[in-house]
Amino acid sequence: MKNILLGFIVLLTIACNEKPKVKFSLSGNTTGIENGTILYFEDNLTGELIDSCIVNNNSFKFQTVLSNSPLLVVLRLKDHTQYRFLWLENNQMTFDGTKTNFKNANVTGSNSENLSQALDKQEANLSRKDIRKLDIEFVENNPNSIVSAYILSVYSKTWGKEKTINLFEQFSKENRNSEYGKEIAKYIELNKNPKIGEQFVDFEMSDPNGNFKRLSNYKGQIILLEFWSSWCVPCRRENPNLVKTYEKFKQNGFEIFAVSLDEKKDSWLDAIEKDHLKWEHVSDLGGHNNKAALIYGINNIPDNFLIDRNGTIIARDLKGDELNEKLAKLMSATHSKLPGKSGFGASLTEN
Repeated sequence: MKNILLGFIVLLTIACNEKPKVKFSLSGNTTGIENGTILYFEDNLTGELIDSCIVNNNSFKFQTVLSNSPLLVVLRLKDHTQYRFLWLENNQMTFDGTKTNFKNANVTGSNSENLSQALDKQEANLSRKDIRKLDIEFVENNPNSIVSAYILSVYSKTWGKEKTINLFEQFSKENRNSEYGKEIAKYIELNKNPKIGEQFVDFEMSDPNGNFKRLSNYKGQIILLEFWSSWCVPCRRENPNLVKTYEKFKQNGFEIFAVSLDEKKDSWLDAIEKDHLKWEHVSDLGGHNNKAALIYGINNIPDNFLIDRNGTIIARDLKGDELNEKLAKLMSATHSKLPGKSGFGASLTEN
């Protein structure tokens, strides 16, 4: 009996000495926001709504169970006229926007947010080149911070595979296994970054009807591998020129294989219809993590690769008259090598 009582006392002592887990909360003060306005927390990675609360007397408070900590979110109004990116942690956090605008409010209670804010202040008013230098230095100096994993996931395609591998290998196991780490690992695995003069890299992807199409299906044709999306304004602006080019050369063995970086199928299909794009379309609806975009190292859109009938990449990022002139020369050269008007040369090589 004494042993049982002693064991109970020990357990009770341990329980009393255990520190309760700190739960997340965010208490905020703003300025110029009407009573009754709703604030939303949105997961920056998934775009999913996490929580919402009502602003009263320019004050608000969130008490939300976080799926992960730290967690990058967007705190915003419904119409996005006011927004702020935040790194949330399981702490009591504060948001002070009384002496500045909402986007630049001072936030306390999160180590990850402190690091991010300090970096933002360092980079204010710097050139793009200097910002890149500071971002790389930050990732190098903070390999255990989830902020570094986020930054590298955003810029891996811009910084290139070699630099990305070097930085990624310094990460903690936890960082490598994070969702951002998984994105980086996927880029490293898939990226081939083929250059002009090299053979194209084959891939398979679904068309709007759910049928899988391969780039190598278009044997013996001149192919424009086009990367675009419905939300890309320069892409949509270029589409009318591309329609004219396609109409002019399609009878001579020219095909466009368009890869969309859309995430929403309805938006993708609506843009195809509105812009009268009558060529081959594919997408995995993965956004910037589209498999083909990772393979080809796409940083910005629109972008494209012109592939000849032998499967060799002969040009990149051609638009308008420049593309038309290149195609005209290719067609002329092909005709001069062919007997009569039959056939159009060799098949594309599958990689």
